[in-house]
Amino acid sequence: MTTSRMPALFLGHGSPMNVLEENDYTTAWRELGKTLPRPKAIVAVSAHWYTRGTFVTAMEQPRTIHDFGGFPQALFDTQYPAPGSPELARRVQELLAPEMVHLDTSEWGLDHGTWGVLIKMYPDADIPVIQLSIDGTQPAAYHYELGKKLAALRDEGVMIVASGNVVHNLRMVKWQGEAEPYPWAFSFDNFVRENLAYKGENHPLVNFMQHEGAELSNPSPEHFLPLLYVLGAWNGEEPISVPVDGIVMASLSMLSVVVG
Repeated sequence: MTTSRMPALFLGHGSPMNVLEENDYTTAWRELGKTLPRPKAIVAVSAHWYTRGTFVTAMEQPRTIHDFGGFPQALFDTQYPAPGSPELARRVQELLAPEMVHLDTSEWGLDHGTWGVLIKMYPDADIPVIQLSIDGTQPAAYHYELGKKLAALRDEGVMIVASGNVVHNLRMVKWQGEAEPYPWAFSFDNFVRENLAYKGENHPLVNFMQHEGAELSNPSPEHFLPLLYVLGAWNGEEPISVPVDGIVMASLSMLSVVVG
């Protein structure tokens, strides 16, 4: 029986190449896997499962999805054979409302937003993982409220691991060299950091599009929204830490956040 409350994590996953590379970000993820309490299961929320409606994987053996192109064959050859958990999927369905959440027994699996970070944290792939989709038809406040409902899982030995990037503008990426962050990217990244532990109504990070750099930092919201699940799962008193941060290729934030 797990007695400690599991943390909730948001990991800035960046390029799929982080799977094959070792850098400051992958080192931080690996260290989290070594130092945080070991969960009995993981609920993952990835920017790369953006749907109409809310779905949760409910198969015994979710497939490893290589949802990218133009990368080395070694990346496509990489598998992350973590087991699934139909039981946990039904528990998530129960918490979020059975009529709202659809069990997916065959279509999805674990996309690179999920397995790309977990392969560093838990390379043995021996912890059950289910993935929750992001309903792209719903506003930011909806995802924050779902995080509040998922918080109960943290007292049941389940870790929430959300994956995205709080600044994610691929159209303006500078591919060559050590590019300086765009001022708007740097400003928005700081805005997120400064408001992680906000208490009160009208959370600035739920209303993130009001920031002057938000539109360029998030031309579409799917990479930002996973953070709201983690912030929603915060009880208002636990420590919130940033194990690693940085902006790569001028317009991609690698900020990671640990609640608890």
